[in-house]
Amino acid sequence: MSKEGAQGSVKEWLGRRGFFVQSSVKSGTVDSIKGVYTPAYLYSAMATSQYSAQIGENYQETETYTTTDSNGNTVVRTRTVTKTEWRYLQGQHSQYVMDVLVTGSRAIPNPELEAIEPFDLRTMRIYTPALISGWIAEEPTLSLPECYQLARGEAMEKIGKELEEFMPGDSHQSLTFNTVLDRETTELIYIPIWVLAIRHDPQKPPFRVLINGQTGKIYGKAPLSWLKIMLVVLIVILLIAIPIALNAIFDKSPPKPPPTQPTAAVTTPATTPTPSQTTTSTPPSTPTSTTAKPPTTSKPPATSKPPTTAKPPTTAKPPATGGKPK
Repeated sequence: MSKEGAQGSVKEWLGRRGFFVQSSVKSGTVDSIKGVYTPAYLYSAMATSQYSAQIGENYQETETYTTTDSNGNTVVRTRTVTKTEWRYLQGQHSQYVMDVLVTGSRAIPNPELEAIEPFDLRTMRIYTPALISGWIAEEPTLSLPECYQLARGEAMEKIGKELEEFMPGDSHQSLTFNTVLDRETTELIYIPIWVLAIRHDPQKPPFRVLINGQTGKIYGKAPLSWLKIMLVVLIVILLIAIPIALNAIFDKSPPKPPPTQPTAAVTTPATTPTPSQTTTSTPPSTPTSTTAKPPTTSKPPATSKPPTTAKPPTTAKPPATGGKPK
């Protein structure tokens, strides 16, 4: 990729940045651009892995179930369900791991190099000064043991993906493996990278953007706007809180009355009324009697009248049970 192509690509990339970056980023300008041949190591090795996993084989069965139809009637229906039978599997897998590319420069960390991969390794040429004319060639700044450590980590990730694809059956789980790397080799190569400094605010430092010199793939961390992030978080919180608050207001049930405590009942003994004396006497049933007796439960006949010559006895007392107190 030429210098002009790299500048045009980065301007398009800046215009596609998301909402959360600072507004000035989209109108940023290229403050500087440099083509750098960055040192990297190409790693290869033979990997032998002992693995174990649970392999799932799917099969289908027809089962009956009870449900309710649109008319509310209970009906019995059948359906086909897929079930999985699990079995244990272990074995050995061997493969040749090749073309693992890791950085040899402290200026470009390995995650940033991975972000702009892949590079077309088929176009590699033996080093001559003419190949890097007009570019900056950086000497390796990472030691070989450090690069081996990075390469082995990437190789193990690659082996894990290969084993995931190698597993038989319809599905698998609990995959574990132990890998031995043998016949390791490394080769120092130089890869072309455009390094750009993007100025988006005169009061702030520029940020760096990397472009793959072969494919034009771009990587960079545009500065974020924390004000926009906080605003979006606040809006999300309000959208969640407002329905909850409205629901609590309109669906609020009336408060329940406090439970009443039982009170002790006080009983007072009932007083027996004392019959009082009366001045009126009951007429005697017979005119010849001189002493009045308490009347019985029978009432005097309605047609009988007391004799006109009879006088009430002076010793008459009120009935013991029939009188009412006045």
